[in-house]
Amino acid sequence: MLRTTSGGADHGTTAADSGLMSIGSVLNLLREEFPEVTISKIRFLESEGLIEPQRTPSGYRKFSAGDVERLGHVLRMQRDHYLPLKVIREHLAALERGEDVRLPSVGRQRDIGDGERLSELFGEPEEPTAARIGRAELLAGAGIGEEQLAEWESYGLVAPLPDGTYDAEALTVATLVVELGRFGIEPRHLRVMRAAADREAGLVEQVVAPLRRHRNPQTRAHAEDRTRELAGLTVKLHAALVQSALGVRLR
Repeated sequence: MLRTTSGGADHGTTAADSGLMSIGSVLNLLREEFPEVTISKIRFLESEGLIEPQRTPSGYRKFSAGDVERLGHVLRMQRDHYLPLKVIREHLAALERGEDVRLPSVGRQRDIGDGERLSELFGEPEEPTAARIGRAELLAGAGIGEEQLAEWESYGLVAPLPDGTYDAEALTVATLVVELGRFGIEPRHLRVMRAAADREAGLVEQVVAPLRRHRNPQTRAHAEDRTRELAGLTVKLHAALVQSALGVRLR
């Protein structure tokens, strides 16, 4: 039976009895699918207006089943599509208006060997995107202006190809730079990541170079498979080293 309170009493018990959940309970539910989600992440998404949990008179957050479902949808769009929060917010608003909208796909699916895909480490789009995109498409997809893009190019975070277009991965990089910026991490701070990525790529190239130069076409083809496999392993190692350095535990 639902209990109610009167006067200045706290309605936390009422919220619990009516099926609302605390932020800790929501975290436990989400972690089965999103092991890296944290309470800070949930609070951040709330501050960005993507969810609006109820509050008890004492200020405690209380989440409904609909709130949890919406949270999962937001996290899925970030994980599987690399969408910036601005695009996610607009997508959710369109859904609330009853519009039939499709999510844009960001990133490119690439095999890395042994049945595993690099996209499985960061999320996989529903449909593969074009191998190259134009400057206007990059600006629109990341939700940035010319000045921001020029700054990022000066730091080597993204770079145009000789014909002026961009590799599709540039859009993934751009959206991630935007997301990091929401936490106060400026593009100039990311030059160290660019340098680390270049060193890791150089190490992979050094390993596969003899295979690429081989006269046997099958051996040269194997070099591409080996490159993808090594790329996946270096990404996993990099993530594990960062988590270890920060003392982060996924579970």
